[in-house]
Amino acid sequence: MHLSYWEQNTFFENVDVAIVGSGIVGLSAAIALKTQHPSLKILVLERGLLPTGASTKNAGFACFGSVTELLDDLESATQDEVFALVERRYRGLHKLRSNLTDQAIDYQNLGGYELIADSQILDNIDRFNLLLKSITGLDQTYTDATSKIADFKFQNVNHLILNQAEGQIDTGKMMSALIQKATAAGIAILNQTEITSFHQEPNYTILQTNHNLQIKTKKLLVCTNGFAKQLLPELEVEPARAQVLITKPIHNLPFQGTFHYEKGYYYFRNIHNRVLFGGGRNLDFKTENTTELALTETIQNHLDYLLKTVILPRTPFEIDYRWSGIMGVGPRKSPIIKPITDNIFCAVRLGGMGIAIGSLVGEEAADMVAKTL
Repeated sequence: MHLSYWEQNTFFENVDVAIVGSGIVGLSAAIALKTQHPSLKILVLERGLLPTGASTKNAGFACFGSVTELLDDLESATQDEVFALVERRYRGLHKLRSNLTDQAIDYQNLGGYELIADSQILDNIDRFNLLLKSITGLDQTYTDATSKIADFKFQNVNHLILNQAEGQIDTGKMMSALIQKATAAGIAILNQTEITSFHQEPNYTILQTNHNLQIKTKKLLVCTNGFAKQLLPELEVEPARAQVLITKPIHNLPFQGTFHYEKGYYYFRNIHNRVLFGGGRNLDFKTENTTELALTETIQNHLDYLLKTVILPRTPFEIDYRWSGIMGVGPRKSPIIKPITDNIFCAVRLGGMGIAIGSLVGEEAADMVAKTL
């Protein structure tokens, strides 16, 4: 949305809904609000040149729950709670795909695998398949794929479980498609603009930015996920840094698909003939509870070690580049979608499942805000 100097100043004084965070949740919420109410003046604010949280830096997993992750969740939540969240993730993935199209996000249904050490984990496959049938519509969402270990050339792995309903996307293409859809709808996106503070008046909120620009908005929706406490310190959401690396192209890469290891704390997938590999925050939860976009020797060295000993033990490889992103986690895995005041709202804490649940959370947040307009 291109505005003249005069129009910009007028626009910033008369915003109907300001959304902080231009990731999948923020843009999905903006698009849904604009669809419901075409006349709304909606402004999306992004602190970076691109979204700086997880939306452009995640691993591109279109997943909704590995067997060991679900078993771990069942230790602290009821079966109904766990599988209700799984259903929301599954629905969210289909909403993302239908909103943007598989072609636009380069969705590939190559399956999701889990590397297993304990054979007893396999005993849960039939039970989980029964629970998932009403969600995925499949008789066998999970199957024992141990026979593929030799083909994939993994080492120090006893079993594999395949989730045939999982896939992968290109997150860069996803964000590009969301931005194009938002701007085409007349939604203004202001990059490199950080909200440093805000205060409420009776009928609107004044946002102060790092450019000494004040924005006056009737409604404020915070969608900054792992960065949310910087604006709303009372929320039960903490940053969780995820460190990732990607190899240079590998000739005859022996596997395709998405893979989880050790309750999902490690994850890897092919990107054509490269391997993207991330995780390891379980090695040092305290240090990784940060919004600093940095790398640590401890985790990067362990990622290298697992590549050499488990994932690519017989395949020469070189690392091309490394990066980190910030997730939003908390005492519960369910997202926080709620009003803070009559005019301020939030939609945060995606629990590392932003690709799966982000579109749904954004639309639910839009419905919440729309009811107050």
